[in-house]
Amino acid sequence: MTALRGRTLRVPRSGLHEQAANKLRALIVRGDLMPGEPLLEVGLSEALGISRTPLREALKQLAAEGLVELRLNRGAVVAPLRHEELTELFEAVSAIERSAAELAAIRMTAQDLDRLEALQGRIERHHGRGELRDYFEINQQIHRAIVGFARNAVLKASHESLLARAERARFFALAADGRWDESVREHRQILGALKARDADRAGRLLGLHVRRTGETVAETLTKTKVTP
Repeated sequence: MTALRGRTLRVPRSGLHEQAANKLRALIVRGDLMPGEPLLEVGLSEALGISRTPLREALKQLAAEGLVELRLNRGAVVAPLRHEELTELFEAVSAIERSAAELAAIRMTAQDLDRLEALQGRIERHHGRGELRDYFEINQQIHRAIVGFARNAVLKASHESLLARAERARFFALAADGRWDESVREHRQILGALKARDADRAGRLLGLHVRRTGETVAETLTKTKVTP
């Protein structure tokens, strides 16, 4: 440690930009901050109670996740939902989750199935009560759980890299007329295939479920002209 003798090392405060990124991510995913909305540093710094330095790091992190766009000389904006990008996104997520479901059907434990059944019961209750945001939270847990039950670290890492963008689009889709009811029925069928250890059926159903969500987002965007 000779090279460090007589030197003072300052460790910067850590965690502020992660906390800010988490809060902003939740607002973007759930539509509280709309596509194309400017993210003004002064207002955000005050609202989050942080300086501009960690805020800028948070915005860079969200830009890397595809949720924010950093525009030269124009500041940051919430990334728009673009038809072509969403099509490619859901093709990729569908392929990953289909493979995960096929593996999960074979590798899941009895405890894993119990957990999925419990989560399914919760989304059924939230759906019955019209609690969309609560439903959405559990819905995301189900998708993450199935990927985790595949017990494949590469699949899981690939899924995590796309998850924030997919979550935002899924929330947007669930708010569309009729899609919420469809989603509940599809989840019920997927659980049945996993319980039956039918890998082909589980994979096909989950892959179609994800693709259908992507199609619903695309259809809704076309109707509402949310994209620029």
